[in-house]
Amino acid sequence: LPLADRATIANRAPEYGATCGIFPVDAETLRYLRNTGRPESLIQLVEAYSREQGMFHTDNTPTARYSDVLELDLSTVEPSLAGPSRPQDRVRLSDVPKSFHDALPKLQAVAKSSKPALPVIAEGATSAPAPPSVNGSASKLHDGAVVIAAITSCTNTSNPSVLLAAGLLAKRAVERGLSVKPWVKTSLAPGSQVVTAYLKEAGLTPFLEKVGFYLVGYGCTTCIGNSGPLPDWVSESIREQQLVVAAVLSGNRNFEGRVHPEVRANYLASPPLVVAYALAGRIDIDWTSEPLGTDAAGEPVYLRDIWPDPEEVQSLIDRHVRREMFQQVYADVFKGDENWNSLQAPEGDRFLWDPNSTYVKHPPYFDNMPTQPPPVTNIVNARVLAVLGDSITTDHISPAGSIKADSPAGKYLLERGVSKAEFNSYGARRGNHEVMVRGTFANVRLRNLLAPGTEGGVTRYLPEGTLMTIFDAAMKYQAAGIPTIILGGKEYGSGSSRDWAAKGPYLLGVRAVIAE
Repeated sequence: LPLADRATIANRAPEYGATCGIFPVDAETLRYLRNTGRPESLIQLVEAYSREQGMFHTDNTPTARYSDVLELDLSTVEPSLAGPSRPQDRVRLSDVPKSFHDALPKLQAVAKSSKPALPVIAEGATSAPAPPSVNGSASKLHDGAVVIAAITSCTNTSNPSVLLAAGLLAKRAVERGLSVKPWVKTSLAPGSQVVTAYLKEAGLTPFLEKVGFYLVGYGCTTCIGNSGPLPDWVSESIREQQLVVAAVLSGNRNFEGRVHPEVRANYLASPPLVVAYALAGRIDIDWTSEPLGTDAAGEPVYLRDIWPDPEEVQSLIDRHVRREMFQQVYADVFKGDENWNSLQAPEGDRFLWDPNSTYVKHPPYFDNMPTQPPPVTNIVNARVLAVLGDSITTDHISPAGSIKADSPAGKYLLERGVSKAEFNSYGARRGNHEVMVRGTFANVRLRNLLAPGTEGGVTRYLPEGTLMTIFDAAMKYQAAGIPTIILGGKEYGSGSSRDWAAKGPYLLGVRAVIAE
């Protein structure tokens, strides 16, 4: 396998249940280091060290002994997605329509049964503009409409084979006269500035832009909920018709509520498939029998007609992914731009805490910490803060995505003079524990059986039975000196956002989680 493919597989370890995935060091490793601009002295050191340690793999290397061996016939590997709500739920490309329609009744039932349990503060809502027209008739959303198609920065988006394939597919689509449906929000956020360089040199950037995939930045975007708002008419259609719409992204997480609060079905796909679904505009298309659209001559255009050949992709890699690009881009990677360099920063060995900062606050984890851990004690007279079902992931527990004005975190920021336009996201404010603890268990798709028929961070304060946010209830329990526990089902805490899945409940006063 090329090293970029190995890295993609290694980085998907949480999805197949491992801590990490490791490939041996071999000639391909050295080739990659050389092609990405590493100094020759480092490459020689890697080879010498790996050979000395017996870790360098060649055709003559003795077979390693493992406790378990799994054999995979590469000829059986086929195009697949994951979804609609967990990264480990692989679905064959041909079975995606069935996957969506099988999940639809449950997603619809939840959408229609769930209602806000607490008063909602209007956030300056205005009447939505009329939807754009397609072929002379007004656009109409439906269940399964793809409203977000995002090439994101994580997992596979520094892999030139899939990025160039996405560019080639866009080029062929444009040449056949295809365009992205008007309800699809598209974005390109690669994992490296080198990606921008080789897409541009290969002449593919203009075609990606013509189908809506403009560069929005580098780093976490849609995959962590930073997709921004949907067009007003799309949001209003989803809300009024209680639609189950979809997102397709090339990231590695699609847990409930993570990508966008209004999108209930989320599928992980390769970058070229992200472009294909943006063109189709719906998740339940049968690629074997249904066309993407028609060309100028009225002829149907199928995905197989515009899908790039592997040889063509490799030819572009050979010509346009060059060592000099990596050297040029990363030579100044730590210098920053004019905005970064103009920031005033204090000097010294220790961080100067600003008590007025709403981004970074002195964390309380080490306050009054004894030199020896105290003994474990019984939990007495506890109350249950939440009763949760199966597959409550770290994304249900840890704060992620946008901050709502009527949430405890939003109210905290408003009280400190931060306007809603400057809320930013939980990810940007993870250095402020006051914001993060208020967002713990605040996932918009969390369903707490103590508050049946609701979604979001809502609970019932016991024994009175008053409905309130989980944060407000936790603070009342803490003020009364009452410890709390969480009851969960299977797979509680699976996922990747583990630090705040531990710190958040701790700060809420949760003493234990009892899960199946």
